[in-house]
Amino acid sequence: MLDDLRTLVEIESPSGDLAALGASAGAVASILERRLGGRAVLVDSPAGPHVRWSGGGPPRVLVLGHHDTVFPVGTLARRPFTVQNGKAYGPGVFDMLGGLVQAVHGLALLDDRSGVEILVGCDEEVGSGASRALIEDLARQCRAALVFEGAGEGGALKTGRKGCGTFEVVVTGRAAHAGLEPEAGVNALVEAAHQVLAIAALNRPQAGTTVTPTVATAGTASNVVPAAATVTVDVRVETQAETERVEKAFATLAPAGTARLEVRGGIGRPPMPESAALELLALAQRFDPTLTGVRVGGGSDGNLTAAVGTPTLDGLGAVGGGAHADHEYLLTAAMPERARLTAHLVKNLLR
Repeated sequence: MLDDLRTLVEIESPSGDLAALGASAGAVASILERRLGGRAVLVDSPAGPHVRWSGGGPPRVLVLGHHDTVFPVGTLARRPFTVQNGKAYGPGVFDMLGGLVQAVHGLALLDDRSGVEILVGCDEEVGSGASRALIEDLARQCRAALVFEGAGEGGALKTGRKGCGTFEVVVTGRAAHAGLEPEAGVNALVEAAHQVLAIAALNRPQAGTTVTPTVATAGTASNVVPAAATVTVDVRVETQAETERVEKAFATLAPAGTARLEVRGGIGRPPMPESAALELLALAQRFDPTLTGVRVGGGSDGNLTAAVGTPTLDGLGAVGGGAHADHEYLLTAAMPERARLTAHLVKNLLR
């Protein structure tokens, strides 16, 4: 498993880098074919190649992952793949290359893999826009979806996820000289400030909803009334009702002055309710009664499979931490047990 993990980590695969993702997809396909037999197919998309492997027969269990990472090419030179004191380090080891390796080696333990569908997307870290239709189509055909994102704290499985999305509010004003005739301008920055306060007021922590302005840009020079401004907003919701409330609120934002507003984006991943994982969590606990489930704020492709009605269990991947950070790591001792958990789940779901 560590050899395969090294192979994947040492082929950097940032989202959006088509050349890098092509190399990464080829490596994933090679590992699938070498460990499981059969043929892995590269599915081209505008975001890069996805990797699909089928065990044959009608689809029954969907094994879901992604091979893109958040780290730019060059990160490996600064932070190479290493194994020290029971931990493996390197870009993407925890999110989620380690999970892919565990899934493949777990499936390799099974004598019969007919009914298993594996899909490894290339754009999960940027919203799965190019893989969503394929994910949803396969999920509808299967009785369960197993998602190999990194585990929760202490190895917990992820049984619920918030819906998540990104909005961008674009403000258009009018430039003017800030000293000679500021009154001739329409200050987009001032309008953006009004909008930030209105957007922040949409928070409902008691309902699990967070609406967080995260990035703002405005202006060109210190003596020019800003003609344009943008505000980017991260949104997380726990229920469909809150999804609808927040999306309606953004759609009806109105300018406080004479500037013009344009709202882009939306909540792209619907909430994953814990009810979607109840039976699968119970099946996992038959293998290890100490396993627990946890609800998390981050989104994954499990949100998409649960939304089409397919029972979904997430967090089956690496045990470790530091996702998207320089100290990202996985615990090597946990890898064989997580692979055996995979075999247990799939074997029982194929019965």
